[in-house]
Amino acid sequence: MLIEKLKVSDIGAEGKALGRWENRVVFLPLACPGDVVDVRVTRQHRNYLEGIPVHFHRYSKDRTEPVCSHFGKCGGCKWQHLSYPMQLKYKQKQVVDQLERIGKLPLPRIRKIMASPETTYYRNKLEFTFSNNRWLTPEEMEGKKEVKEKNALGFHIPGKFDKVLDIEKCYLQPEPSNTIRLAVKQFALEKGYSFFDLKSQEGLLRNLIIRTSGIGEIMIIVVFAADDPGKREELLHYLWSEFPALTSLYYIINRKKNDSILDQEAIHYKGREYIVEQMGDLKFKIGAKSFYQTNSRQAQAMYELIAEWSGLKGNEVVYDLYTGTGTIAIFLAGKARRVVGIESVPEAIEDAWENARLNGMEHVHFATGDNKDVLNPAFIDRHGQPHLVVLDPPRIGIHQRVTNTLLTLLPERIIYVSCNPATQARDLNLMSHRYRITRVQPIDMFPHTHHVENVVMMERV
Repeated sequence: MLIEKLKVSDIGAEGKALGRWENRVVFLPLACPGDVVDVRVTRQHRNYLEGIPVHFHRYSKDRTEPVCSHFGKCGGCKWQHLSYPMQLKYKQKQVVDQLERIGKLPLPRIRKIMASPETTYYRNKLEFTFSNNRWLTPEEMEGKKEVKEKNALGFHIPGKFDKVLDIEKCYLQPEPSNTIRLAVKQFALEKGYSFFDLKSQEGLLRNLIIRTSGIGEIMIIVVFAADDPGKREELLHYLWSEFPALTSLYYIINRKKNDSILDQEAIHYKGREYIVEQMGDLKFKIGAKSFYQTNSRQAQAMYELIAEWSGLKGNEVVYDLYTGTGTIAIFLAGKARRVVGIESVPEAIEDAWENARLNGMEHVHFATGDNKDVLNPAFIDRHGQPHLVVLDPPRIGIHQRVTNTLLTLLPERIIYVSCNPATQARDLNLMSHRYRITRVQPIDMFPHTHHVENVVMMERV
């Protein structure tokens, strides 16, 4: 079915553009409000339709030319066609809509979204996938262009787990990220290394992870799907000799059916066992499996905001739940008498302890375990009643038992950091009878995507 001259009017769930046709909403990618398009319907639902644009009659004034040649195929930066001011507008709208619609909360004036200082080359970590069956261009699929090379090193095609888009240049991570990726691919091709087959689970090379820091340190992690000591040594030696600026080099042998490395041994090959990121006067060690905000400059701005909102005078106890590697806890430690962080991932807590030692924060304590289990009366008796609780949970939000504990503890302030304003709104609503929202600050951590970070402060009533 073809819908002709649909006027795109808004942006909705998951960042897709939308228009309305015969009392139904039509969702479509790669369009923006103000476009007038013909849409080929791909899926019909009871209350809405999904489609793809096939012809543009008029382009929106808010469109901009995507900087990346992979736009439209790679799923990483789906909003590159939308001007940055409009990206910010719709991220702000997402926060307001979800707090009001889901949370049904009385809100203060929501602050203007904090724009990212960089809209390209802002990430400090990227993970690339090797594949022996790359995504082919339409010309290649139709036989109009010869398929000369099927191996790829790049990103998964959205919705196609077994297809990988070969990346020529990525605008997400600063150099030498692109140079390293291209060099590794060329070396592997010249030496005849097998690239991973995502269906049969065969092949040698599986993933390439590159981590960088703002002070110029670089870590590479090569993930092999099998252990071939000769080829492994050859590739790692090449990387270490070819890129003298490398700070740290690791490898992992991952024979599992998924790409997660958290349960795999990261084997140190050369250099330091970590790289260092600096935020103001604080330093943070980042290991092969460390959790760390991928937009370092914007993360620092967010942590400074949390420290400002905390209102700490130096004699308070602070709980940092879902602490990760302890970055927020350490950021607040200089303003508090005691800071306690809780995190379920043991490797993250090891990093947190190391970072506390690195920064001379002896009054910071970390505990390993699920927040809903660790945050019990005995734990609170041992560490003290918190004046402030900071929450920075995963996208699913906080567990009901954590909410119940907070409503028993009743700290003076709760600062809730979320990458999912929908679950944040749900959780805030559950505490709204004992807390009022006094500040809301959306933050753009990921330009050219629909994702938005949101920081909310609640004060006890």
